[in-house]
Amino acid sequence: MFLFPSLLLLGVVTASYAESIIEGAQSACPVIACSSPGLNGLPGKDGRDGTKGEKGEPGQGLRGLQGPPGKVGPAGSPGIPGSKGEEGPKGAVGPKGDPGERVESDTREIDAKISALESELRSLKRWMLFFRSEQVGKKFFVSSGRKTNFDEAKTLCSLIQASVATPRNAEENRVLQSMTKDITYLGITDKRIEGQFEDLRGMIVHYTNWAAGEPNNMDFKEHCVVLLLDGMWNDIPCSDTFLAVCELSQ
Repeated sequence: MFLFPSLLLLGVVTASYAESIIEGAQSACPVIACSSPGLNGLPGKDGRDGTKGEKGEPGQGLRGLQGPPGKVGPAGSPGIPGSKGEEGPKGAVGPKGDPGERVESDTREIDAKISALESELRSLKRWMLFFRSEQVGKKFFVSSGRKTNFDEAKTLCSLIQASVATPRNAEENRVLQSMTKDITYLGITDKRIEGQFEDLRGMIVHYTNWAAGEPNNMDFKEHCVVLLLDGMWNDIPCSDTFLAVCELSQ
């Protein structure tokens, strides 16, 4: 801003100085031609600063990008928590709420299924007591291989909802004989009426296969019947121990 006035002032001073030199030269050598001019002198001192100009319009240049953020300052020290205050007084008991609704689930169907499964399991375990069976007609003879007295034989057969074996004809008697290979209890007694042999339902038996001289009720104690090895029958005391065989009908 101050360059132009300075240059102008410098030009005026230089011109005045040049004129004085020329005039001096003309007066010094009026007759003889002057020599070539000398070298330029050193530039003069800068002129004084001019008056401050008015503020210019803002520039139209683009705004620079924002610089990166500065480093995070150190974190302040955490405050010390205050001590716990004294416990306040216990509040009053609120009013009793409404009674809830009672929901009853129907478990009868589930209970019935569980009961049926338990029954099947018991039957399976009981059937495992028996290892041999034979079929004749619509009847099955099953043997446990165990020897018991008559009452225990009835109990054992009842475990599988069966009855002590009672042949009703010669074929059933033969199959039972060939299956057991041992003296076997039959489901026949005359406990209720002496000499009247009945099955365990209280029905009189019509098929019999007594051995010679039997039944004789020796010592008045023989009220049960067994199948002998030859297929013949004999009356014996019910406390004796013989093979227990059961029968099942289809």
